[in-house]
Amino acid sequence: MLINQIRRLLLFIFWLLLTIVCQGQQNIVADLKVQGNKKLKSSFVKKIAFIKPGVALDSSIIEEDIRLLKRLPSIAHAYYQVFPAEEPNEYNVFYNIEENFTIIPSANVYTTNDDEFAYRLGLHEFNLFGQNITLGGFYQKDIFDSYAINLRAPFLFSRKLGLAINYQNLTTQEPVFFDNTTADYRYNNESIELLGLFQFNFTNRVELGVSFFTEDYEYLFGATNPNVPQELVVDKLLYKLIYEYNNLNYDYQYVEGFRSIFNFQYVHSRNDEMLPDFLIGWNDFQYFKRFGKRGNWANRLRFGVASNEDTPFAPFAVDNNLNLRGVGNLIDRGTAAIVLNTEYRYTLYEKGWFALQGNAFIDAGSWRNPGGDFGDFADSQNLRVYPGLGLRFIHKRIFNAIFRIDYGVGVTENSTQGFVFGIGQYF
Repeated sequence: MLINQIRRLLLFIFWLLLTIVCQGQQNIVADLKVQGNKKLKSSFVKKIAFIKPGVALDSSIIEEDIRLLKRLPSIAHAYYQVFPAEEPNEYNVFYNIEENFTIIPSANVYTTNDDEFAYRLGLHEFNLFGQNITLGGFYQKDIFDSYAINLRAPFLFSRKLGLAINYQNLTTQEPVFFDNTTADYRYNNESIELLGLFQFNFTNRVELGVSFFTEDYEYLFGATNPNVPQELVVDKLLYKLIYEYNNLNYDYQYVEGFRSIFNFQYVHSRNDEMLPDFLIGWNDFQYFKRFGKRGNWANRLRFGVASNEDTPFAPFAVDNNLNLRGVGNLIDRGTAAIVLNTEYRYTLYEKGWFALQGNAFIDAGSWRNPGGDFGDFADSQNLRVYPGLGLRFIHKRIFNAIFRIDYGVGVTENSTQGFVFGIGQYF
C-alpha cells in the first residue's frame, strides 16, 4: 500500500514538472504590428483585436481577428504573418491591411411600367477619424422630399460597446387599405433614435434603444370611410431590440456563411383609439454559399408579424426597393409578411480593382391583409413572384462600391415589371 502511494506521488510530481516545462516553452506574442493602413488608426486595430502582447500565440484567435477586420467597412482585405522575435518562444504578429476608400455616395433609383419614379441620394463616411465611425445622410425624392442623418460608432467605448444616433424626416405617398377599397395618403414620419450597441463575441451582438417619432397622415385621393380619418397626427414612442448572429466570411465580393437578424419593437401611441399600442417583429435569415472560384449563391428569408392586425395603416410594405424587384413603388401593405429572395451571382470578369458580376434571381413573397388572418398567405391575390436578371459593377477597393441594375418580371396575377437601380448588393 505504501509503495503504491509513493508511486502515485512520484507520478504526480513528474506530471507537475512536465506541465511547468511545457508552459515554459509555450509560444508567446511579443508584439502586434499593423501594416498597410493609412487612414485607419493602428491603435483602433489593436483595441478591437484579441491578440495582445504577452498572450499565448493561437492561430485560431488570429483567424477570428482577421475575419472581424474583413467585416469592417474600412477594410477591403486583411491577412496576417508571424515572425520570430528576439527572445526564444516569442513571436511578432503582423496584421496586413488593404484599406477601402470610405467616403461613399449612395444612390437608389426605381421605376415600373406605370412610370412611377423615385430616387434616394446619400453620402456617408464609414471611417471617421480612422475609428470605423459612420457619419452620413441621404435625400429622397419619392413624390415628396425626405432626408435623414445617421451616426454609428460600434466601438466607441470599447471592443464590445458602442452607440448609434439616427434622425429622419420621411414623407411618402402611402396606400391605405380598408373594406376592400384603397386610398392614398401623404405620410410623414419624423423621428430621433438612440441605440446602445453591444457585441458579446465574434458572432453575437445586440442593439437596444428607444425612438421618439411623430406620424402624420393626410388624405390625398381615393375611397373614404367615416371610421378612417382623413387627417391624423400621432406622437409615438418605440422601444427596439435587435439581436444578430453573424458567421459570414468575406473575400472581396464573395460571401459565405449564415447570418440571422431579429428585430423586435414595441410601439406606444398617444392616440390609443385610432392607433393602439402594438408589437412588431421580424427575422431575416441569410445564407451564402461559394461555388467554385466565381460562383456565389445568396439567399434571404424574412418572416415578420405585427399585433395590430386590424389597422388600415399596416406596417409591412410591398416595394421593389425593399423586397420584390420590379413590383413597383410602395404598391401594397400588410400586417404580416413572408419574403424569399434567392439569387446566383457569377463573376463574369475580374481584373485588379474591378469585377463585373451577373446574377439571376427570384423574389417571392406574400402578405397578410389588414384585418385578415394567416390564411391570407395562401391567397393567390397576395402571392407575388418576380424572377429576373441583373448586373453588378464592383470596385474592390471602395467600400460597398457595387452599382447594381436589376430587371424583375412578375409571373403572378396582375403583375408589373421594371428596373431597379442602386448601390450595394440588394441583400
